[in-house]
Amino acid sequence: MADIQAQDNGPLLATGITLLDGEGNKLETKEKVYLCRCGLSSKKPFCDGSHKGKFESEVRA
Repeated sequence: MADIQAQDNGPLLATGITLLDGEGNKLETKEKVYLCRCGLSSKKPFCDGSHKGKFESEVRA
């Protein structure tokens, strides 16, 4: 089962997913991946920690 969790003031934590690039090619990933949602990462779509102190978001349903 795939899960995606928005981390407070940070990335999306995705587990059990297959990640595809813009052309539909499978990207190599681990069981858990942290996906950038602030736009500051130099390793997009993956988080590199660039958000620390520069991005705020606390998602609640």
